[in-house]
Amino acid sequence: MGRVDPALALVASFVLDTGRRWGQTARRWQWQDAAAILDEAGPRYHYLTRPRGASKTTDLAALLLTSMLVQMDEGARLYVLAADRDQGRLLLNAMRGFVLRTPHLRGTVEFSAYRVIEPGRDVVLEVLAADAASSWGLIPDFVVLDELAQWPETRRAEELYESIRTSLVKRRARFVVITTAGQPAHFAHAAREHARSDELWRLHEVPGPTPWNDADALEEQRRALPESSYLRLYLNQWVETDDRLATLDELEALVRHSPTLPPPGVRHFIGVDLGVTHDRTAAAILHIEERHVGGGLPERHVVVERVETWTGSPDDPVRLADVRNWLVDEARRHGEVQVIFDSWQSVGMAQELQERDLRAQALQLTAPLKSQIAHEFIRAIRERTLELPDDAGLLRELSRVRVRESAGGLLRIDHDAGEHDDRIASIGLAMIKALEDSRRPGPRLRSLL
Repeated sequence: MGRVDPALALVASFVLDTGRRWGQTARRWQWQDAAAILDEAGPRYHYLTRPRGASKTTDLAALLLTSMLVQMDEGARLYVLAADRDQGRLLLNAMRGFVLRTPHLRGTVEFSAYRVIEPGRDVVLEVLAADAASSWGLIPDFVVLDELAQWPETRRAEELYESIRTSLVKRRARFVVITTAGQPAHFAHAAREHARSDELWRLHEVPGPTPWNDADALEEQRRALPESSYLRLYLNQWVETDDRLATLDELEALVRHSPTLPPPGVRHFIGVDLGVTHDRTAAAILHIEERHVGGGLPERHVVVERVETWTGSPDDPVRLADVRNWLVDEARRHGEVQVIFDSWQSVGMAQELQERDLRAQALQLTAPLKSQIAHEFIRAIRERTLELPDDAGLLRELSRVRVRESAGGLLRIDHDAGEHDDRIASIGLAMIKALEDSRRPGPRLRSLL
């Protein structure tokens, strides 16, 4: 097996962040992948799929570092291509961790933001984004494609994959695709099927969930994710997306009251999604109630009291003064109220409300925050802790939106052409702040902390 035995021995000596060595904790399937990839006489092309949490980044970091130090010739060039450079940099961070924790690795390589260099022999590893123009024309010795099934489904990304694949013959390069399962329609699945049937490839798929995952945490993820996302991410199954947020039947089961419920003495939250001409403005009023079920801990229920909308057009835009006056009236009627806006086009109105001594905040709807909102919606619908008013327009909108998954694994709620999601956005803004507020410890508990 050439130099694979000393190479494997080196990998086994790497110190993990737990303080134990890689060889002390690695499972059989990790040893199999390490031995196959480092075997210079074996297959040079590898397609690996593993579930989330199955040490993809850590293992590839160890194998790349080992190959750099004991297998690559002077002047060799190694590349990691990921959906974006920050995703690829996670692998570099894992390599840096091994070097810092393992005494005999210190000083062997140097790190910069997106490169690792073995200076004495000019061996260089570089992280590139999947859509980087500089990725074309590479002459690699070793290439890793990280999370291929999460790459954007664009023509450019697919062409880049083909370009990298065809560049391998220039130096008989080693090639490793490692990913969690994705959708069968993604080009990563076609690449997997090619690896399954071609004798030059080794395909190794690890079923999930990983043995060290906490069962309770997995169950929480199953409740919080669309079923197809859970199957792909944690069970490593190639399945189509079931991307509807909820069916109309599921939503009708959550209707608990008329749209005019105004309970006294409860902290209220109003989420506002502003639109002036092409999009509607929507404002949702909700509060949190605790329900005691059996003898267990109380459940937090998100009670959506009502959703108001204003529709504008280029010829007759929404009058923001009408929205502002409505918010002021509702805040006075409900007592203790916090108003939350999407920061897009809303900072001025938030400031006007603050000048009237109302609690108002503009939130920037970043991708992580949108993902958090999507998770909260999914969890509340599945656990039936979302209570909705009898509002046909709201139910229709909720039943028609989709849950999309980005290349980085983040979720977002989206709508088809001709549909809307402004009511949902307003509920999401209010819900995220209401739940955050409800999860803070009470005054007595805070005094003890």
